[in-house]
Formats: sequence, C-alpha cells, structure tokens
Amino acid sequence: MCPGAGSRHDLLMNHTMNKAAISLTTGLEDAERVTVAFLVAVGAAESGRPTMMFLTKEAVRLVVPGVAVGTACDGCPALSELMARYEKAGGRYLVCPICIQAKHLDPHIFVDGADAGGTVQLWEWIGEGATTFSY
Repeated sequence: MCPGAGSRHDLLMNHTMNKAAISLTTGLEDAERVTVAFLVAVGAAESGRPTMMFLTKEAVRLVVPGVAVGTACDGCPALSELMARYEKAGGRYLVCPICIQAKHLDPHIFVDGADAGGTVQLWEWIGEGATTFSY
C-alpha cells in the first residue's frame, strides 16, 4: 500500500459533501450533451451531494412530462431513465423563468422537483459554494 493510501478516502468520508450545480442550456437538439449533463448530475445526486440542474434556453423543455425521451447514442442510457434516477436521488431542477415565458410553457405541469427560478435563486441555493458544471 502506498504511503498515505486511504487518508484521502478518510478525508472525503469525514467531509461534508459540497453541492453540485449543473447548468444545461441544450435540449434534445443535442441529446448527447443532455445525456452527459444528466450522467454528471445523477453521479452527484446518487453519491449524496445536494444537486441542482439549472435549465435555460432549450433545456427548459426537458422538465415538461413526455419530452425527455429517447436515447442519445448506441450504449447510452435512455434520458427517461436518467431523469428517474436523478429525481429518485433527490436531484432538483431550477428552471429559468424568462425561458419558460419565452417558450410559452406552463410551469405547473413540470416534473416533480422542478421549480421556476433564476440566477438569484441559484446563488441563494449555492450559498457558500458548489462544484459546478456547464453544458
């Protein structure tokens, strides 16, 4: 065993996990990018991190029931499966209200865990810090 092996693991296990914020601007016009964003979000949420996906532009359509369907590529998990795993792990969505209005979407029909909110609400949720990804 290498000197210090296990110490990083012990440090990580004794440290409160940082929040994860994933910003997604792309919808089904780039299903592979959406899949990668969801894989990162699912990994964070399933590892116990408080996780928020901030959806803007075409990504806001993904939280309309029945929209996020299909598989991006051969060997990729289905988007509906990734969304179900994300929601089961406690992942949340913050959906840009300007984009909701511009696309004439009804936020009352969004999937569970999706709330309208902009950058102020995102920063309030982040608080002291978060690991961020942008797709």
